[in-house]
Parts: sequence; structure tokens; C-alpha cells
Amino acid sequence: MKVLLVNGSPHAKGCTYTALEGIAETLNTEGIEAEIFQVGIEPLAGCIACRTCSKKGQCVFSDPVNDFLDLAKDADGFIFGSPVHYAAASGAITSFMDRAFFADSLAGRRSFYLKPAAAIVSARRAGTTAAFDQLNKYFAISEMPIISSRYWNMVHGATPEDVKKDEEGLQTMRVLARNMAWFLKCKEAGIKAGIPFPQSEQKVFTNFIR
Repeated sequence: MKVLLVNGSPHAKGCTYTALEGIAETLNTEGIEAEIFQVGIEPLAGCIACRTCSKKGQCVFSDPVNDFLDLAKDADGFIFGSPVHYAAASGAITSFMDRAFFADSLAGRRSFYLKPAAAIVSARRAGTTAAFDQLNKYFAISEMPIISSRYWNMVHGATPEDVKKDEEGLQTMRVLARNMAWFLKCKEAGIKAGIPFPQSEQKVFTNFIR
């Protein structure tokens, strides 16, 4: 089994990475493979709602989003990490997830369906819960079980060295990783036992204009 960890920070080895690295190490001890995917520092366009993805199965822009989608179909779980920028997730991870989740949905790839997911955020001081809530909404609309820890998934510090001193934050990351591993093993056992996925329904779309 494999969990894909997405680093939405422009710093490849910064605070967010330090938290994700701790998660990856704990997943490995639980027998779960972990890969950290770096969003990078190149500009990422937001979704332009062109719906090309519904026809081609990938986003119209050639950048890390399509690389991620190629990996996502074979992943068993996901953890998305972001620094806090103005009490919100980073612009890069927001554009990245907007396009990745929209393209996957419109193309009918179902790379995220019933796969467990979690969000983690890092901040010097505040804005963490707002960013955390923002990221979790992608999972909730995609029928993804959301994995929790014993506190909101956040670390604090202005540098990776600071984060390594955040004992409670790092413990939260370890507990999250173990909960993710436990869920994946339970899901695997359920599938082997022949428990079917939930009955699916055709989507109903309504608005409030009459």
C-alpha cells in the first residue's frame, strides 16, 4: 500500500516538508510506502473551467497537476500539506488541488473515490485552522474518508529547526500516520472479506434559481 504526500510549500525542505517527512517515516514503520510529491516553485495557473479535462482525461495545462494525477490513480491514500499564507492554504496548493480534483471528477477517473485523505498545515503562529478547514473540503466533496489525529493536524515554527522542537505537533503527525495506516489495513481486510463498496447513485445537480 502507498500513501502520496503532497508538499504545497515553495520550500522543498521547509516546515511543511518536515511535518510530511515525519509522517512518511511513521508510515514506513507501519509497512506503508510513502512518497512526497513536491508541487514546486513554478507558477501554477488556476482552473479556467475550460472542461478540456472531461474530453482528454487530463488538465489542459502541462505542469505538475497531470504528473500528480498519473500517480494518484495507483495511490491508496493521500496527505496534502500546506504552509499558512494569510490564514489560508498557499496559492500554489489551492490552484493545484482545484485543478487536480476538478480534472479527476470531470474525466471520470475516480482516483480519489473512497481513498483516505488528510490535510496538514504549518504556520509560524496563527491561521492554521482556517487553512486546515479549507483543505478538508476537497476530500469531503470527493467521497474520501478523512483521517484525523488527536489534535488538528498542524505544526508551528518559522524554520524546520523550530518545527522539530514542536513536540506536540510532531506527535500529532505520528498519530495521524498510524491512523492512516490502520484505516488502510482495515479497508484492505474489508475488500478481501468481500465487503462491497457503497451503492452508487447518479449525481443530481440543482441550483436555487427558479
